[in-house]
Amino acid sequence: MQRYFSEQNFSGNTLNLSEEVYKHAVVVMRMKAGSKFELVTPDKVVHVMELVTIDSAKKQAVAHECERFEHRVELPVEATIVCGLPKNDKTDLIVMKATELGVSKIVFFAGDWSVARWAKQKQAKKLERLQKIAKSAAEQSHRTTIPEVSYLDGLEDLLPDEDTVVLCAYEESAKAGEKGMLVKVFDVLKTGEKKKVTAVFGPEGGISPKEVELLKKKGFSFAGLGPRIMRAETAPLYFLSALSFALELE
Repeated sequence: MQRYFSEQNFSGNTLNLSEEVYKHAVVVMRMKAGSKFELVTPDKVVHVMELVTIDSAKKQAVAHECERFEHRVELPVEATIVCGLPKNDKTDLIVMKATELGVSKIVFFAGDWSVARWAKQKQAKKLERLQKIAKSAAEQSHRTTIPEVSYLDGLEDLLPDEDTVVLCAYEESAKAGEKGMLVKVFDVLKTGEKKKVTAVFGPEGGISPKEVELLKKKGFSFAGLGPRIMRAETAPLYFLSALSFALELE
């Protein structure tokens, strides 16, 4: 069943479709009176709605609530990935797939060794587009929250909460054969003592020595992600997949 997100909670039984939902449900999906869809409100409640009336001339439609329920699909921890800006449209891929894998926040940063750069005047527009990708992916994967996408000029501005487990996926740690740190992080999260995790991933050029020292001062641990070298867009998705396995399936 098609799922949409609402920016407001509603307490009644009927709802006037927003322009965005109307366009997709009626125009794109060609829903008719009697068609059903799911609407997720900010309180994470899923409302099963049935289209009652459609006014094509005014581009308006009214839906009636059939039932409501809570859908437990989110990761048990708030996962944030902090990614060095990758080349080309790899940001799109990271946002889309990370959303499907349950991420809570996606932060892109201009790394010391990043090839890609975002001009100041284009940052807001780029983030707006990526936020739309996150919303679409959240609808497709039937999530109850939409990940937040943001941007930092550098890791100096990264300030995780005190109750957050923090780590950096570091290529040199993998080369040195480091294998246990990621498991240790997951073990801490399994205890429930901390409900948030932030993981940093470098761009194609990797994390610079200056950034390594900066992250050490911020209390970050450094973890290898196995013996193989991953692309910039693969590493955060590997981490989220492993996190899901450790906390939801194991």
